[in-house]
Amino acid sequence: MPQGGFRRSGLEWFSSLPACLLLLAVVLFSTSSDIHNQMLRAGEQLWSGYYKLRMDPVQPECDLDRDIEAEVARELAEQAPADDPMAALLGAHEKDPREVRLAIERSVADCRAAHASYEDLQDKLTPGVKAYRAVELFVADLIAFGLTAQRYVLVILVMLCAVTATLTRHHIAMRAMETRLDYTVSYTLQTIANAMLLGSSVIFRQSSLASSTTVSGEELLLHNFWIVGFACLTLASLYRLFRVSDNLAPGGNLNQAFLSVPLYTVMCLISGTYFALIGHSSGIGIYLGKMMELADMFLNVGLYVWVGMMLKQTRLATLVFNIFRPWRMPPEMLAVVAVLVAAVPTAYTGASGIFVIAAGAVIYSELRAAGARRHLALAATAMSGSLGVVLRPCLLVVVIAYLNREVTTDELFGWGIWVFVLTATLFAMVALTVNRQSQFDLAPAADAFPASIQALRPLIPYVIVIAAVVLFYRLALDVKMDEFSAPRLLPVIMLAILVYEHISLKNGRGRASGEINHQGLERSVRGATNDTTAEIGALLLLLGLSVSIGGVIERSHIMETFPQAFDSPWSAMLLMVVILVILGMIMDAFGAVILVTATVATIAYSSGIHPVHFWMVTLVAFELGYLSPPVALNHLLTRQVVGEAEVLAAQQEGGTFYQRHERIIMPLIAMGISLILVAFVPLLFYAN
Repeated sequence: MPQGGFRRSGLEWFSSLPACLLLLAVVLFSTSSDIHNQMLRAGEQLWSGYYKLRMDPVQPECDLDRDIEAEVARELAEQAPADDPMAALLGAHEKDPREVRLAIERSVADCRAAHASYEDLQDKLTPGVKAYRAVELFVADLIAFGLTAQRYVLVILVMLCAVTATLTRHHIAMRAMETRLDYTVSYTLQTIANAMLLGSSVIFRQSSLASSTTVSGEELLLHNFWIVGFACLTLASLYRLFRVSDNLAPGGNLNQAFLSVPLYTVMCLISGTYFALIGHSSGIGIYLGKMMELADMFLNVGLYVWVGMMLKQTRLATLVFNIFRPWRMPPEMLAVVAVLVAAVPTAYTGASGIFVIAAGAVIYSELRAAGARRHLALAATAMSGSLGVVLRPCLLVVVIAYLNREVTTDELFGWGIWVFVLTATLFAMVALTVNRQSQFDLAPAADAFPASIQALRPLIPYVIVIAAVVLFYRLALDVKMDEFSAPRLLPVIMLAILVYEHISLKNGRGRASGEINHQGLERSVRGATNDTTAEIGALLLLLGLSVSIGGVIERSHIMETFPQAFDSPWSAMLLMVVILVILGMIMDAFGAVILVTATVATIAYSSGIHPVHFWMVTLVAFELGYLSPPVALNHLLTRQVVGEAEVLAAQQEGGTFYQRHERIIMPLIAMGISLILVAFVPLLFYAN
């Protein structure tokens, strides 16, 4: 959780208000294309031929009163004499008067049709058409501006949120800053890394200007945005370095201090040093620039984080858990239910790490409130996003299909259902057998079932609100809820839910019942955006530097040391599993997918591994990597959202070796067995 005082002060909107406006602009730009399509259809239905009325008709310049006889005579008179030797040499022939007349008559007819069409369009161009056209063309211009502005919005959002994360000590690291030495080491290296990013961006700009190719004004502006952003980030870390917090313990251990360095800093120092040594100092800037090629994807990541933070402000999680409370489930069974239920929203938030950031705190608090021990609650929180990444409409799967023409989203999502069933079953078996530490004493069905049905009633208005938004988009804008429309629909759905709660709980019934401490619409949106700002800064900066690490792996030609094809798909799959798990340990999902597409995927295809099978293995291997030490990104994100105190309290609990490390071991067992089965069992059916 944030430890600085910046977000608690009255200046909290200084960063979150612009971030909120930028995210709303992204939703508006993406929705405006749907609105424009419907406006074009409506215009055509209201005024036949509206497509021609979108611009003022131009009066034809041809002459309606042409004398056909005179034109024929002139054409025949202009032809070369029959005895001209040059005309004979060039193959000229005497014109047929009938053909000349026919051509001129057709030309006159076309002219009359053009004039008639012009007059018809002039008659149709009523004040109503002009007013409608003005609005429609404004929306069209808004779409064009939105498409152009996507890259600038992304840069501003990343830099704004990264500065906020730096000031609030919210970057993702192996451990939190606890001592003054931790603080000094962390912010010193952050300042060096940020200065390295600034220098690389400046060098990239200068090399672009010095190149033979012409740099457009838009590209130059983008360079300037990166430079200004990294300059601000460097100043923010430098400010923090000399403005030491008062809540730090004196002293410290140097080894532990290095663990407090944010992961993006480590990645920047590694990639920056490598590029400097090979004489390619602009390397980091170049690979960060590649983020712009997928600007819409990274903006969707920001939207998904915002959706999750708004979810934290609602009653939904509590109301869903209320359905299962009457059954008095043991903690292990409740953890299984929580992970399975979380699979659906995970599919709508793009990747497991995003979901852990977005909803991890809610899941952890609800499990703890239901009596789950800390280790179990932490394990379930870290794994809450691991099962749903293979389900429709997960953004990560859409990116895979976008980058790899060998697979389609339908194929991946079709097999993803079976992978989900497998991983869910194995997780349930591990949680209820290996992990079982409680007695299974469920409440009688006669008592629990009616209470669960009763607990469903408060969810009905939420279902109605969600259905109303989805139906509005479907009927009014012809947009159905799928993997492509989810990023722009979900923020609207969550805002609608917050509005509903604001209206329904305004009279204090919710607070009186003790179900929620609702503080109003403005505070809910502000609180969600405050959390979103720091989380986006931590996540997107880490993602961008993951792309840079991918560039190091790509330029160092490490993958070329491996065979480019294997005789046996079994041996190829074994190598793929090892590489993919390692990539999952050190890179975020989207950056790893980009790297795998450029390197490992072609080796797998050449070795006889089916593309759909390979990417299913990739997704499961990544999830295992995110749960595996030494980095264990999902566990780091879990600690970030639930608080360092809860993790330390869990580590101090006694018991057997398994019980003391349950939060790490349990997910590894479930996902490890799943990976082995997903990787090698299908080979039995198609490998030679």
